[in-house]
Amino acid sequence: MTLYPQLIIDALKTVRYPGTGKNIVEIGMVEDDLRIAGMHVSFSLLFDKPTNPFLKSLVKASEAAIHAYVSKDVEVEIRTLSPKSSPDGEGSAASSTPSYAHLGNIIAVSSGKGGVGKSTVAANLAIGLARLGHRVGLLDCDIFGPSMPKMFQVENERPYSEEIDGKAMIVPIEKYGVKMLSIGFFVDPDTPTLWRGGMASNALKQLIGEAAWGDLDYFILDTPPGTSDIHLTLVQTLPITGAVIVSTPQQVALADARKGINMYTNEKVNVPILGLVENMSWFTPAELPDNRYYIFGREGVKALAEEMNVPLLAQIPLVQSVCESGDSGEPAVLHPETPTGNAFLQLAARVVTQTDKRNAEMETTKIVETH
Repeated sequence: MTLYPQLIIDALKTVRYPGTGKNIVEIGMVEDDLRIAGMHVSFSLLFDKPTNPFLKSLVKASEAAIHAYVSKDVEVEIRTLSPKSSPDGEGSAASSTPSYAHLGNIIAVSSGKGGVGKSTVAANLAIGLARLGHRVGLLDCDIFGPSMPKMFQVENERPYSEEIDGKAMIVPIEKYGVKMLSIGFFVDPDTPTLWRGGMASNALKQLIGEAAWGDLDYFILDTPPGTSDIHLTLVQTLPITGAVIVSTPQQVALADARKGINMYTNEKVNVPILGLVENMSWFTPAELPDNRYYIFGREGVKALAEEMNVPLLAQIPLVQSVCESGDSGEPAVLHPETPTGNAFLQLAARVVTQTDKRNAEMETTKIVETH
């Protein structure tokens, strides 16, 4: 078989950039450096930045398209370039910023204050996404109060290190289809973590960059409540796709939720808000499943979502089983036949929809520059 450039270009026209509907040739991602030597084909793909969340998936899709539409015997070499790449095009996206494209869509789950059930929402969201067929990672970013090991009932697990490509990497704990890491695995659960901000930030960076997460579709960050050094570290390290803000309907929680929204939408941070989650929306006793008691106020988060012009992703009822399921290591979303489990599964579906919409309409989030 004789290869010629148009064969390769026609194959690449079948690869579409996620969310836009346009193919990678049409939008100018295929550079003019296509080289053919026998059955060996090499070319470059141009990305807006080395942290583009679709980088790895588009490289794989391009190779697969050539094998499918040209020949399985073609040896494909694809380079990735960005505006910061070296002039001679050598290497892959030459930049001092590491690429986290393999983490997929990076979703920060946040709350303005503690006690509103943010970690419960993060755990159920991660498992819900996995149940919908996505590859999911979950990072417990609360260095000083990690709760995910207990929620997943893996408190006694200890992640091990494995050498990958000559580098020692931490292998995440996997349960319910979710890869998960937490500082809780590395400290005594009965001893408070007394670290300065710099130590906590460095530990977090290690869990992000020195872990074998593999290729993910969604990387969920369970952030600490409020605003802190940890949040600053996250936006300076990762191109966060969007944030999900959790609050209860009561006014004091709403005031803090508003601060959390403003932190992400600040012009220097510029992380889109995917939507709000109203937790503990109402209380329903087990013996009276049709009754609703609005003990923290009624639809406060719904009103805030309308005020801030962001979607209300879910209203999660307060039932005793939610607390019990979190403590027992069996999150509610594992039982979608229950009202609460179904609410969490619907939340996961809404997050997918809003993430796809965000990716289609907005540019990739830029990492906050450190000065």
